[in-house]
Amino acid sequence: MTVLAEHLVELDARPKTRAGSFRVELVRDWKQATARWNDINPSTPFQHPQWYEAWYGAFAGADGVEPLIAVVTDAASGEQAALLPLIRRRHKGMRIIEFADLDLTDYNAPILGNAAPRDAHAARALWRDLRAALRKMPGADLIRLRKVPADLGGRPNPLALLADAGPCAANGNVVTTGDDYDGWRYTLEKTVRKELERSWRVFTRDPAAGFSFVTDHHEALRILSTTEVQQGTRMQSLGLNFILNDEACAAFYRNLVRDGVGSGYALVSALTVGDEVVATLLGIRSGSRYVMVRISNAGDKWSNCSPGRLIIERTMAALHQDGVREFDFSTGNYAYKRRFGVTRLPLVDVSAALSWRGLPHALRYRTARELRRYPRLTAFLKRALGKPASREEN
Repeated sequence: MTVLAEHLVELDARPKTRAGSFRVELVRDWKQATARWNDINPSTPFQHPQWYEAWYGAFAGADGVEPLIAVVTDAASGEQAALLPLIRRRHKGMRIIEFADLDLTDYNAPILGNAAPRDAHAARALWRDLRAALRKMPGADLIRLRKVPADLGGRPNPLALLADAGPCAANGNVVTTGDDYDGWRYTLEKTVRKELERSWRVFTRDPAAGFSFVTDHHEALRILSTTEVQQGTRMQSLGLNFILNDEACAAFYRNLVRDGVGSGYALVSALTVGDEVVATLLGIRSGSRYVMVRISNAGDKWSNCSPGRLIIERTMAALHQDGVREFDFSTGNYAYKRRFGVTRLPLVDVSAALSWRGLPHALRYRTARELRRYPRLTAFLKRALGKPASREEN
């Protein structure tokens, strides 16, 4: 078998002459997939090529993870429709097709081309042909796509147009400041605003205290090592399972920082007092949108100046001066995000069986999605079954 045959499986899901059909090619290498794509315009910072280069570089082959990128074109014209960064992996005996995520990519979406569906009818055709291509490939039981935003940079997400799409358990958290940053700050609750002002005064009592972005990738990797230690210590003290320092996860974040800091895609900010790192924040930026990815602080010693909230506000203020207007606190409904006045961004899930083994799982996921449309009923059923009701994290 040639190298090309090992890395590329070309599957015509429907005859090219059929109206409204799509041609699906399944590529097993991210760089080869992007080489076949004319231009990637990321709809969110998570769809940036550097995110996926770092992700596939860390996880390809790890724990049975197999890259499987779908290159979708219009069957009649050959025009680019969608690039789906997918993987195939085993989970509890199931062979699942899903986005390159593993709980690290907060928003999952296809990268859209000019021929991407813009209505439900065309979206159904793409979904039909994608599933047909995956069924022709041996070793796939279920396709499960989660945390999917409906809007992709002003264009509809074809996956969100599907009748099978339903509410996701997770949601995004976004702050849009507009051009007047001080005006936005005054929309915060007075106690929150005053606390941020007090925290900065307390922190800067030490003449060696300061805030900065780290632009040298060697220094940024050193700050990331501090993030790992601070987060790990915090999670251990709470008795929580913490996976971000696992070998593959740690490699992903190091790839992201090493290769992304120089281009301004990955942003590392820090509060420091001399050589001591008091708080860190890792985020990603695309145009006027910034997403927070990892945050840490040095703990009780600095609790009097709320370093976690302080580094967020200092980072937002600095990036606003550089043209950022949308600050995304990502998924997870923590209390500190509410204090910044976030607006929740709904996400959807969509799944389908690809084999008889996947049928009961697809039915279970569909039932769970439908129940999310009725939160009161869901809470009642949980109480009836003796399960703890979900609550927002603090």
